[in-house]
Amino acid sequence: MGHMTTFASIDDYVASFPDGPREILEQVRDAMRRGAPGSEEKIRYGMPALMFRDRYGLHFAGWKKHVGLYPVAALEGALEEQVAPYRAAKDTVQFFYAKPVPYDLIEQVTLELASRHAD
Repeated sequence: MGHMTTFASIDDYVASFPDGPREILEQVRDAMRRGAPGSEEKIRYGMPALMFRDRYGLHFAGWKKHVGLYPVAALEGALEEQVAPYRAAKDTVQFFYAKPVPYDLIEQVTLELASRHAD
């Protein structure tokens, strides 16, 4: 489990996790894809990433107790207020498997970050 191994695809990465986390990672991936439809998916820095304009990536990584999104720069207003409880560091957001994961929020964050890199 985890991302110390080199994975050929995001499917392989997600499949390396046990059932519970795997299902959450699949739903995180789906939420990100809804937020940035048509974005290229790739493994980057050993983690799954959605690419915006070929050079900026929003990554997700599964850990023993949580899934992280990186980098998530400061957001505006109400969106940042919604994200704030999940911030683990300046550019890191964590969602613990033991708590409900806000997939709609992940979709909104992805949409916002993708729009910042649309030009």
